[in-house]
Amino acid sequence: MALSQRRECMQIQVGIPALTSHEVLAIARHHASIQISAEAVSAMEKSRARIDELAASPIPAYGISTGFGALATKHISPELRSQLQKSLIRSHAAGSGDAVEVEVVRAMMALRLSTMCTGRTGVRPEVAQRYADLLNAGISPLVREYGSLGCSGDLAPLSTCALALMGEGEVRDRNGHIVSADVALKAAGIPFTELVAKEGLALINGTDGMLGMLLMAIDDISMLVKCADITAAMSIEGLLGTDRVFAEDLHALRPHPGQIASAANLRKLLSDSPLIKSHAGDDDTRVQDAYSLRCAPQVAGAVRDTLSHAKSVAERELSSAIDNPVVLADGRVESNGNFHGAPVAYVLDYLAIAIADLASMSERRTDRMLDKSRSFGLSPFLADDPGVDSGLMIAQYTQAGLVSEMKRLAQPASVDSIPSSAMQEDHVSMGWHAARKLRRAVDALSRVLAIEFMTAARAIDLRRPLLPGSGTAAALACLRERVSGPGSDRWLTPEIEAAVSLVQSGSVVAVVEQVIGVME
Repeated sequence: MALSQRRECMQIQVGIPALTSHEVLAIARHHASIQISAEAVSAMEKSRARIDELAASPIPAYGISTGFGALATKHISPELRSQLQKSLIRSHAAGSGDAVEVEVVRAMMALRLSTMCTGRTGVRPEVAQRYADLLNAGISPLVREYGSLGCSGDLAPLSTCALALMGEGEVRDRNGHIVSADVALKAAGIPFTELVAKEGLALINGTDGMLGMLLMAIDDISMLVKCADITAAMSIEGLLGTDRVFAEDLHALRPHPGQIASAANLRKLLSDSPLIKSHAGDDDTRVQDAYSLRCAPQVAGAVRDTLSHAKSVAERELSSAIDNPVVLADGRVESNGNFHGAPVAYVLDYLAIAIADLASMSERRTDRMLDKSRSFGLSPFLADDPGVDSGLMIAQYTQAGLVSEMKRLAQPASVDSIPSSAMQEDHVSMGWHAARKLRRAVDALSRVLAIEFMTAARAIDLRRPLLPGSGTAAALACLRERVSGPGSDRWLTPEIEAAVSLVQSGSVVAVVEQVIGVME
């Protein structure tokens, strides 16, 4: 699921240094075009010459003149090495299940291309150019949901991409139609690639799938955590809460950067709110708000700090050249274990935990607004005619179901290693699975926040003539362009989906930032 809208973007040069996260997202989500730098071509030519030397040698070299994995000790004669590369890709393109999203495939291909361009994999420049050609033509191999254990690379997904390079398998064309790879490549004028020694292995031995999904999750959650501050502010207004607990000096006592940023956002959102000012001072008999209101910065802030850690891991992985064996600067070709996805898998799981808690707090605020005993004067379930109308009662059921699902998705995949390849690959990261479940969790979070958004907006409307602050008023107006205000019961699914669309597209954050400035 892409939370950001597709737009045409600039041309990106792939080379040395490696692609940045922004550039990967531009290629994956906004179909930026690609050009390979002259420096990268030179680096690839140099390392390829070293591979050709080893291929000509009578001494077996892993990945060049031997089999793979548990078959690494089997020497392959020169006349069979081209067939070896084809066999490797065909046999490893063993995915199953539904096709994954196009943006995931494009991110994976862009990252593998970036690694090729470091000159550390030994592929010929023309192989890298074919990847760039596929991306520029909008051709996306049909990668299946299952097939990677997150170690020895995202093998089945990356092999499926390499298979398309050979003119085999299935792809989606620029228009989203599923066609055979040979048809798509011929239509785009892209020649089939005949892989030579080492190249098949170089195309599949990386963490590119899980890293691509991590980059997109970081991008999505960075926007959604701002949206969570907006919906929290709206709920605080709807529940006649206080903004005093978000004072800067209070949060300076516990200087977690994310918490300080979230509290600053809440101050900006609530500072000019007539709803908040209506009960400020000695007339307010309540001592403290419930935790789901009062502690909003502590939870949303902790999510931000988790994001910061995930970003640092992603940046290190982006600057890596992952292959096995790898061509070193001094010409050595060495086996290694850098393809193990543990660093990426851990933070993918960590993010799933953090956003499950953020969603849980959002749902608690929603439930509070619907309960007449805790909503400070609002009608039961915010219904127009309670008893005849049920209001938003079942919208909260939907939200609760999503939160429960997110709690299950927060169970870590990275601790569930399972051995493979005749025990040669006896410990794996399951990073691909961690990434897939995080994508589902991110989608669920956007839906949880959308339902809080709808609920808080109705609660604010029911407080009239008191009005919200300027920032939250902008969010409410954005919603009201698509979703009607309070009234008798009506079909809620289209309204929920409209709110989800506004949250996922970033529209809610955008309209608020136009009023209060850029949020932390």
